[in-house]
Amino acid sequence: MPRIDHAALWVADLEATRDFYLRWFGGRANGQYHNPRTGLRTYILTFNDGANASAGRGARLELMRRPDVVPRADAEMLGWAHVSFALPDRAGVDDLAGRARAAGVPVIDGPRQTGDGYYEAVLLDPEGNRVEIVAGDYSDEVAQRRGV
Repeated sequence: MPRIDHAALWVADLEATRDFYLRWFGGRANGQYHNPRTGLRTYILTFNDGANASAGRGARLELMRRPDVVPRADAEMLGWAHVSFALPDRAGVDDLAGRARAAGVPVIDGPRQTGDGYYEAVLLDPEGNRVEIVAGDYSDEVAQRRGV
């Protein structure tokens, strides 16, 4: 059965964005890849999820920079909307959101209980991308009880 291998994100500042995800979500980065022909530079960040940590197969996020890729419009647009990281419980969401806010990271929503049963907060990474942090105790049963 296929599994999602990684998601990729175009960024203007590779190092600042890499450092954000490493600091707040405990990932680890590979060495920077550079293609001199195209100008592409990338980092692959790996986040161990516990169950697959020993195999080194946690979720991965590729950060990419290339000179010809231009900034997007400021408004919401079709396409990927956010990336989400699960923490063990609500206290973890509250703690991370509080520490991020105190460090000057924009926390634009929450922590709060959503209508579909998630307990979440939404941060912005250095590029303005939405990053949800959710309590990992959400389940399909919660969604079904709420009629989702």
